Amino acid sequence: MSNWKLINTTFIYDGTFDGFLTILFDVYSNKTLPKQICSKDLYIPNFLDKTLYINTNYEKSKRVFVGIEKNICYEALYNSYNAFLSNEKDKDINILKYLCEGFELGSKINNMLTNSYVYKVISMRKRVLFECHRLKGLLRFVEVQDNLFYASIHPDNNIIEPLGHHFINRLPNQYFIIHDKYRNLCFLYNGQTYEIIDSTNINIPQFTENEKLYQNLWKAFFKTIAIKERKNPKCQMQYMPKKYWKDLIEMKY
Repeated sequence: MSNWKLINTTFIYDGTFDGFLTILFDVYSNKTLPKQICSKDLYIPNFLDKTLYINTNYEKSKRVFVGIEKNICYEALYNSYNAFLSNEKDKDINILKYLCEGFELGSKINNMLTNSYVYKVISMRKRVLFECHRLKGLLRFVEVQDNLFYASIHPDNNIIEPLGHHFINRLPNQYFIIHDKYRNLCFLYNGQTYEIIDSTNINIPQFTENEKLYQNLWKAFFKTIAIKERKNPKCQMQYMPKKYWKDLIEMKY
């Protein structure tokens, strides 16, 4: 990318992965790099900035998606998608540079960890996957209606979709809702298909009577099996960080 043109422009887009791939298509076609890339929801207007809004183009996005796996490698696609779910402010420009360089160098881009943006993409991917793995064990479903279960989460990263896919595979016939309260997003699954919607104006039903009974039983079990003499809060918080406790039934007694 040494011969590419750097432009003093901030690219604004809709914040979706398809929108990001559309930007990648235009950037690589024109061999130009923007100063910054930002989702429209996170962008703070600045009269010094020159901005350009990029509309999402699904045809371009699909071509780039296929092209990443074909011309770089599947690992690059895997890295970039998971890094995109990160809450890091500079994720977009780093992933863009990583993929543009990848189109030039192929799969060996993943071995160039001394390169700052390659290292950042790999680091973001690791943090996202680690949090997703952790919440697969810490997420707690509660029954809010007959055969409908609900779970609230407060993740650092936007992991609601991979987390939802995990539970679809585990509970393919179960209706459920996973609610990301930080981002006001709900992952809805009806036993066949899923969708992710804005949850700002959604009212979640109260627990069923059976759910209240099972919650009390679970809390009693949690307290009973604890060995007072071996209590180790520091170790507990290492495996079950305190920031997640607000969504854990057993920690609400």
